[in-house]
Amino acid sequence: MRTQKLSFKLNGEERVCETDSRSLLVETIRELDATGTRVGCLTGDCGACTIIMDDAPVKSCLVLAVAADGARLTTIEGTSGDVAEAVKRAFVTRNGFQCGYCTSGMVIVAVDFLRTNRAPSEADIREAIAGNLCRCTGYDDIVAAIGDAARALQEQRSEKSRA
Repeated sequence: MRTQKLSFKLNGEERVCETDSRSLLVETIRELDATGTRVGCLTGDCGACTIIMDDAPVKSCLVLAVAADGARLTTIEGTSGDVAEAVKRAFVTRNGFQCGYCTSGMVIVAVDFLRTNRAPSEADIREAIAGNLCRCTGYDDIVAAIGDAARALQEQRSEKSRA
């Protein structure tokens, strides 16, 4: 076993840790108490482990922890701002979860998607979350929640521009 010292920002906080050079990023961040990131399939198929790494969503079960050295990582615990709050509120209002296992990955993908797509169609939303699986088949509620969040953000922007 070969260990390596890593340094990265996790949810805005500088973190230093030592990990096995073969460890997956999902394992390492969970050991650092970012337990909202789920370990699902370990093959990149389910998306439960999705986080933001340097401004892009990644499936952290497919990334070696050593690849995150010097990176900025955002997990569900670190999501904030208007977009994140609108998505979280809409997921609760629309009941966009059942067992909750996929929720953190779905929220991460939705937040990243809505930062660049301000007026998505239902088809756009379904395509955006296609890499994340909901085993409880809550897709209709998830899609509706993301659509509601997009509309809420549009209304906020309209109100700000009128003010």
